[in-house]
This record gives sequence, C-alpha cells and structure tokens, in this order.
Amino acid sequence: MSPKIYTRTGDDGTTGLFLGGRVSKADALVDAGGDVDEAVAVLGVARAACGDRSLAEEVLRLQRELFVVGADLATHPERRHHLTDGVSRVTDDMVTRLEALIDALVVERPLRPVFVVPGATASGAALDHARTVVRRAERHAVGARAAGHAVSAVALTYLNRASDLLFVLARRAAGEVDEPPSHL
Repeated sequence: MSPKIYTRTGDDGTTGLFLGGRVSKADALVDAGGDVDEAVAVLGVARAACGDRSLAEEVLRLQRELFVVGADLATHPERRHHLTDGVSRVTDDMVTRLEALIDALVVERPLRPVFVVPGATASGAALDHARTVVRRAERHAVGARAAGHAVSAVALTYLNRASDLLFVLARRAAGEVDEPPSHL
C-alpha cells in the first residue's frame, strides 16, 4: 500500500514544527513560512517562463535557498542547535552572496530612477510577483519575532536581500522592454 499524503494531525488547526512541536495554523510564524513556500512556487513560474539560462539557474538557486529559510523559520526553538548551516539554517555567507550578486547585476544594468510597471515579460512579471511575496514573508517573520518566536536576525536579513535581488532580476528579465514611454 502506498503512503498517504494526509496525516490528519492538522485537522485540529495546528501544524508541525521542524524537529517537533506544533503551533496554530493562524500563527504569524506559519504565515511567514507559507509566504516563503508561495515565493518558491512563484519563482518556479518565473523560471519556467525564463529564456535566459543564467537567470533561470539563479532563480533555481534562490528557490533552494528559500527552502533553507523555510526550515530555519519552522524549527522548534529548543532544537535550533540541530540545524545545519546552509541546509536548514540561514547563514551570513548566504546574505553576502546575495549582496555580491545584486551589486554585480546593478553594475551590468544600472537602475533608473523611474517606476517600472511589472509585466513587460512573463518571467519579469513573475519575478516581481515573487518579490512582493518575499516582502510579505519578511513582514510576517518580523511579526512572528515580535510575538515571541525565535526568528533569526540573519533569516530576516536574507529575506530583505532576496526581495532586493528579485527587484534587480525582474529588471534583467524585462530587458529593454521595461523602458517607460517618452511622454512619462
């Protein structure tokens, strides 16, 4: 007999933490984790629509790193010592890598002081969508921390930098199509 996808343990309105324990599905920590999960899915849409191989590879790497963020956020606070750097715990090196990539991409294509309306390309629009979801994850993670959850400072910083990177990647995905009309 094949294993079942449902466990029935969440029927009471709770969900399991990584490495044990349960919290309400209405908890801000669960909201943050759900937002991270949603961002990974939206990034999948961006990657599927992407014709630029190096951009698609970077999106895939970001998806994988967001799984690390999700694990970091969802870990039982008394069992955080069991986490592994870069696998289930966000590290300073992960943040540094994002910052270096952002800086390199901005040198390649300097940002212009104009508002850009998302939607010039399918991948660019999906990257912009993912950016907004990551920003929401950051807000919910801040709320969870304020409510007393053990949310690491580096995970918060990572989410902030990830949304910055997604802004830059969306501009790259849009190419020159995102140029505003001359009358604006």
